[in-house]
Amino acid sequence: MKRTLLLLIFISFSFSIPKNMFKKIDKEIKSVFNLESYSKTVIHIEDEISDNLLVPFKDEVFFIILDNNNHIGYFYYGKAKSKVDEFDYLVIFDEELIIKKIKILAYREDYGMEIGSKRWLQQFNDLSIGDQVKYQTNIKAISGATISAKSMTKAINDLLKSLSILQNKKQL
Repeated sequence: MKRTLLLLIFISFSFSIPKNMFKKIDKEIKSVFNLESYSKTVIHIEDEISDNLLVPFKDEVFFIILDNNNHIGYFYYGKAKSKVDEFDYLVIFDEELIIKKIKILAYREDYGMEIGSKRWLQQFNDLSIGDQVKYQTNIKAISGATISAKSMTKAINDLLKSLSILQNKKQL
């Protein structure tokens, strides 16, 4: 009984990509890299390193993208807070960890969906480790989506900082 309860607790706190998201992710990766097919390999980060990062890397959320066994990029699946819920997003990087595209995969609020617009998200393209963005400074504000836009900006900053830490610790 105790073992079952512990397993259920572990599963409920586990964070990985829902199966229904992979179809959307595949479509975006194929579009960015102009591919018909590709393969992916999860990057496992040691718990003691992951515990000190700003975004979660403990579960299967960060992958290497391969085309015929050639490393062409990475992708990260994350969640960020909106007003009362959270939204799912995808960040696609090239092999040098430069952002090529961000896509909002699931937005669960009635207001603020404007953060999913290609035009707004393109502001993050070409950012890399060491770059930092600030809402209303080098990231444009969105009327009616302030909380989600600030949250997305923070999520990208935290992701880039976390990747920098991983690179410095030779995890990438």
